[in-house]
Amino acid sequence: MCGIVGIAGTRDVAPIILEALRRLEYRGYDSAGIATLEHGEIARRRSPGKLNMLAAVLHDRPLHGHTGIGHTRWATHGAPTEANAHPHATAKVAIVHNGIIENFRELRAELTAKGHQFQSETDSETAAHLVTDLMAQGLAPDEAAKQAVARLTGAYSIAMIFKDHEGLLVGARRGAPLAVGYADDEAFIGSDAFALAPFTNRVSYLEEGDVVVIRGAQVSIFDAQGRPANREVKITSASAALVDKAGHSHFMAKEIHEQPEVVGHTLAHYLDPAGPVVRHLGVGLREALVAASRITISACGTAYYAGMVGKYWFEKLARIAVETDVASELRYRNPVYPDTGVALFVSQSGETADTLAALRDAKAKGQTTIAVVNVAESSIAREADIVLPTYAGPEIGVASTKAFTCQLAALASFAIAAGVARGNLSTEDEKKLCASLLETPRHIAEFLKQEAKLKTLGEEIAKARDVLYMGRGASYPLALEGALKLKEISYIHAEGYAAGEMKHGPIALIDEAVPIIVIAPHDVHFEKTISNMQEVMARGGKVLLISDAAGIAKAGKVWASIEVPTTNAFITPILYAIPVQLLAYYAAIAKGTDVDQPRNLAKSVTVE
Repeated sequence: MCGIVGIAGTRDVAPIILEALRRLEYRGYDSAGIATLEHGEIARRRSPGKLNMLAAVLHDRPLHGHTGIGHTRWATHGAPTEANAHPHATAKVAIVHNGIIENFRELRAELTAKGHQFQSETDSETAAHLVTDLMAQGLAPDEAAKQAVARLTGAYSIAMIFKDHEGLLVGARRGAPLAVGYADDEAFIGSDAFALAPFTNRVSYLEEGDVVVIRGAQVSIFDAQGRPANREVKITSASAALVDKAGHSHFMAKEIHEQPEVVGHTLAHYLDPAGPVVRHLGVGLREALVAASRITISACGTAYYAGMVGKYWFEKLARIAVETDVASELRYRNPVYPDTGVALFVSQSGETADTLAALRDAKAKGQTTIAVVNVAESSIAREADIVLPTYAGPEIGVASTKAFTCQLAALASFAIAAGVARGNLSTEDEKKLCASLLETPRHIAEFLKQEAKLKTLGEEIAKARDVLYMGRGASYPLALEGALKLKEISYIHAEGYAAGEMKHGPIALIDEAVPIIVIAPHDVHFEKTISNMQEVMARGGKVLLISDAAGIAKAGKVWASIEVPTTNAFITPILYAIPVQLLAYYAAIAKGTDVDQPRNLAKSVTVE
């Protein structure tokens, strides 16, 4: 959500800022802009819509200058118009901002009373006027910036440039991520290392309350108390190559097809195939698992559904009590944490604001915190006690696919480790489960050969106004995930239900125009799920059954079926994620929607 790039350079920076912003498109945005210093004066170009619209503006009205900032905006305050697009500027300063300034109304009223005139509906413009007001009182630009951000309440990352101060770039971070890049004669600010990868692999990450002052290649970082701070400079692994679609029509399609490879990479980190057994997962993890009286799992969106699957696994394999809650609710209900509790947080980006806030709350309340994340340098990864990485690689499509299955792969490995550590699984149990997990990439690749059939079914689903998903056990979170995927990218209304709950209300929605997607592997829940399916069909429901060969044979006549390879029931949540992803993808294609960047959505949700 929102992307920031800033450069104190030695060449015209507008073209390279534009290309850096393209690397942040995966975050989701609805307007974009760039500002530079031209002969000491602030010049800017902005546009609603995608970056190609900003590129057209720059083609007609080029920007010059060696110091600049750029931004992709996901609208929070005010519609996605040119006036609301970043950078926001006064005659003295231009700023770009990611996050939400919660006290902007009070600040805006105060500044308006002093004669400041605002041009946008945004909270962000307040920061530009606040810095300008402090500079009018005689403060140097960097000092004015420090005092201004100290007055802001909320979550933010900010970058600023100043009239008549060539090479000066100031950034600040509270709640939202901001990275600093180092080169021999230039320096950079970016929302993440991926944006900065074409320029440098030497990156440091600002901590809460930090302000960075860049003068050319000279970088000075100050902590929340204004003291000079040394932040470790790391060699980042972010690729400088701009991710492409590799011949696919959309990033989402590419990422669906990458799943055999990336799930394999993730499992290779956790499993020793020679055993097969789970490798050591991290310092202190076994001790925390043995001592744990409860695991609290929290996340948002698709990552939350991965955590819900994890609940089934942990309770079955490790016989440990598990509680799950969405991160945006967890800390606000003031949860009662046990003295020896473990709190597990799942996030693709590692920057999800609600998840990060919930982690900090759990840590403050004495929980051992564990993070399952796809970005090793992210805030959640840095602040958790123990990190369980996934190896999905950059996920550009807003609707998560490969990150979800990699999260499941990591959680499955962790659940086995928990079962062994707590004495609930024998060596033979561990080997059997690990062997099943190691077969998952092959089964995914086998299933993907059915893509043409999924395309046809997706086109049929696209004709519906409403779609219901149902499943039992670990298939219930997959029903929720399937419905979410369809909503996200096709804009078709969809809901997921526990199969046994259909008769407690949702069955009233059933008629011949409502497809019901039943996720029913041939496991211990199969007979009861099929019984619920028959209840739906008796009301005229149009059932699409997702099961294996034995399940399809036993289920009887349905509208359509999708056969998934027969596997150990333990790994079906990973494997059955693929058909619900493909159904959503092809329904969206049939509807003609923007698959990779669906309306109103952002990849990395860095505001609460």
